[in-house]
Amino acid sequence: MPTQHYSVTQPPIETLLTRVKSGEMAIPEIQRPFVWSAVKVRNLLDSLYQGYPVGYLITWRNPNVKLKDGSTSSGKHILIDGQQRVIALMAAVLGLDVVDKNYKRIKIRIAFHPMKEQFEVLNASIEKDFSWIPDISVVFDPKTSIFDLVTAYCDKNPGATRDEIFRSIERMKGVTSNQIGLIELDSDFDIETVTEIFIRVNSEGVPLSQADFAMSKIAVNESYRGNTLRKAIDYFCHLAVAPEFFNDMQNDKKFTESEFFQHMGWLRNEKEDIYDPSYTDMLRVAFTSEFQRGRLEDLVALLSGRNFETRQYEEVIVEDSFNRLKKGILRFMNETNFKNLIIIIRSAGFVDSSMIRSQNSLNFAYILYLTLRDQGIPPADIERYVRRWFVMSVLTGRYSYSPESTFDYDIRQIHDQGIKAYANGQISGALSDAFWESALPQNLNTSVASSPFFRLYQAAQIKANDLGFLSKDITVRELIEVKSDVHHLFPRDYLKKSGLAPGHYNQIANYVVAQSEINIAIGNKEPRIYFNQLLEQCCEGPKLYGNITDMDELKENFCMNCIPEGVENMTVEDYPEFLTERRRLMAQKIRRYFEGL
Repeated sequence: MPTQHYSVTQPPIETLLTRVKSGEMAIPEIQRPFVWSAVKVRNLLDSLYQGYPVGYLITWRNPNVKLKDGSTSSGKHILIDGQQRVIALMAAVLGLDVVDKNYKRIKIRIAFHPMKEQFEVLNASIEKDFSWIPDISVVFDPKTSIFDLVTAYCDKNPGATRDEIFRSIERMKGVTSNQIGLIELDSDFDIETVTEIFIRVNSEGVPLSQADFAMSKIAVNESYRGNTLRKAIDYFCHLAVAPEFFNDMQNDKKFTESEFFQHMGWLRNEKEDIYDPSYTDMLRVAFTSEFQRGRLEDLVALLSGRNFETRQYEEVIVEDSFNRLKKGILRFMNETNFKNLIIIIRSAGFVDSSMIRSQNSLNFAYILYLTLRDQGIPPADIERYVRRWFVMSVLTGRYSYSPESTFDYDIRQIHDQGIKAYANGQISGALSDAFWESALPQNLNTSVASSPFFRLYQAAQIKANDLGFLSKDITVRELIEVKSDVHHLFPRDYLKKSGLAPGHYNQIANYVVAQSEINIAIGNKEPRIYFNQLLEQCCEGPKLYGNITDMDELKENFCMNCIPEGVENMTVEDYPEFLTERRRLMAQKIRRYFEGL
């Protein structure tokens, strides 16, 4: 019979809240934004009042760790499912502040109508109505006399009887005696098992990520200021997206005294959005660059104190892991490091956030930058290696599947072989002649406008300083950064009327970046019509599309935009042949671009 590595109990809610207040049970999300609405808090209280079930909570015990003096410290229970419910109860019943989505501390006040036995979110109207108790946390306050409360209520509401109000308030106060299901998982469960249990028990079936577990482990460690580290990660990610948050962050006086605050202050004036990392991105980069490992599961184990050789848990490993992770996070936040990465990515032609479809390619580019800088590689070489590796990983979809395993393998090989040997070997193997001549043209056979291959083609144009389609002076870079249209060389309406399906007429090999006015002027004209009009425009004919009036300039524009020869004679029957040739030309352009990085 298999050993049971968990227990199921049904403690009263008041016992649960006591465990949280005492620190026996840790809530890792307590400093993160409370995502429930006040109405949802009200509904939870009403369900408890009606005696309805409110689901199970799941805790996962931290392993016992061996201290330096040889003694053992018992691990806390971390609440991994049910955080919002518990925080809602602490906010409504105990009157504690919560942190909203803007990281501001707010109160959630739930009112109770003892005669109607009804809960509502406190509002201005209810606050003026004496028939409501405006804040139920007053009822749960040990200093409150229920006798005095009932007397005062009845004095203000002559129609109410003391017995009726007393019974109603006592019933409301009794919700903390309701039992709640609690599944307590042993420390010897691995992340995959805990995740599986979470999915099976949680009716919404939303899986927890390994980053969620890591953030939980960080937040509940008081010995090594895990809560401050957790805040630093959350605050940096929020500030990167919303620089105006800096003013609100300053209200956290304790955090402003930390070294983390000093390292992220530069973001208050930063408008760049090429890289807006999530906490998962930040953890991956900091962990992989500092620990030379790619699996966040390993970070969770190290933060718990796991010795991978003895399989024991030791406090000295917890301390070392927190110190190293802190170092990695500070390096991530460093203004010079962060901005240098952005400069390198932009120098590869990726000048707008819409062009970057692989966050993990960007993450590993930062890992590689930090790693090579640690190794003392000359800055010019770092730029080239990072730029080429980033573009190669996008071209090949290197981190699209099993990114953590690939991160782990790549970082180990870079340290073992050196970046020069490893990068050259991987690039020559992945980007062979067969890739450029066969695989890449095939990859360009797609109707997905957000395809990384179309973005790579645009990056190649930006790197070459190409002009927009039929533009005399305006570059592709300027069009993408400010305003552009994706023009169909074979106009969409023309192909639709010819009976083609969206998957055919929206092929990316049919796209060019163009000025809006040029796109509008062409409309749905057949290619052989408007291309012949362009030829006439360059022979002193009427100027209909853009400002190019010189034949050599027109041919050069066609070349930089990969327009196949003979397009001025093409009809819908030539469309398949046109797509094939243009994919070949686009692939050649991307190859020249990559080889020049």
